[in-house]
Amino acid sequence: MQNCVVLNGDFSFLNMVHWKRAVKLCYQGKTEVVKSSDEKLRCGDGTVIMNKPLVIKLIKVIRMVYKNRVPYSKKNVFIRDGFACMYCGSKKHRLTIDHVIPLSQKGKTNFDNCVASCSACNHWKGNRKPSEAGMYLLRQPHSPTINEFFILKCKQLKIHEYLKELNIY
Repeated sequence: MQNCVVLNGDFSFLNMVHWKRAVKLCYQGKTEVVKSSDEKLRCGDGTVIMNKPLVIKLIKVIRMVYKNRVPYSKKNVFIRDGFACMYCGSKKHRLTIDHVIPLSQKGKTNFDNCVASCSACNHWKGNRKPSEAGMYLLRQPHSPTINEFFILKCKQLKIHEYLKELNIY
């Protein structure tokens, strides 16, 4: 794993950084290592400096301004839907955004009307509602909460195991 999890001073998730940046932050005295791997980091002369960090925590708490909702974007729709087509469930094909109620029928571009769809399903559905095309959604589209989206994002980044070990979620 090339990335390192960065936690706020109160152990809330902040970001992911490259492990080289994490080492630099540790030596600047801004962070401390919470969990490290067995891989040793060495100087040019071969002496061991430290183990490669996996999770670091900031010394000071950064005050965060939390948003009250997840902003709509194509990437956020894909994360919400687990990078799978909501009509056939395929994860192998290239995904697009499909409007459940087409724009031509006064559908809106928001979380409640947009789903991830493979090109084949999107083309088959065309400018119709799913019921008119004989298609059914695997899950109904919805606006994700901040907490739900945070958990989905951590699973996508494959860091939820580390956060569970630290009792963060």
